[in-house]
Amino acid sequence: MPIYVYRCDCGLRFERLAALNAPAPECPTCQDPMRKIPVGFSLGGRANAGLSCDHMPQTWRGLYHGDREYVTRMQRQWDRRHRLEAEYPQLAGDTRPILAHEGRYHNAPLRAGDSKGGRDE
Repeated sequence: MPIYVYRCDCGLRFERLAALNAPAPECPTCQDPMRKIPVGFSLGGRANAGLSCDHMPQTWRGLYHGDREYVTRMQRQWDRRHRLEAEYPQLAGDTRPILAHEGRYHNAPLRAGDSKGGRDE
């Protein structure tokens, strides 16, 4: 559904979502007909930046024992994500190296600078 800017000769201006064939409303201040000016379209959905570094598979088992198609798909996703993070650094999150990611660190990886005893104890 397009977003329209409604403008009146008295100077009043506002935006509203409206159907393509919807008539322009009257001005609430002077009761004159307003002009309907198309501005843009409202699109639904969300952008997907792909898997972050923390959510990428970290082990051989996570890569389905090296399945070629899966590894190729993950490499493409990683390349796209890496280019996106280069352009938008705020998407990168915590970039410290991961020292441990299995066992007790499965849900919260141990990163460089973290204390080893402070996670689950």
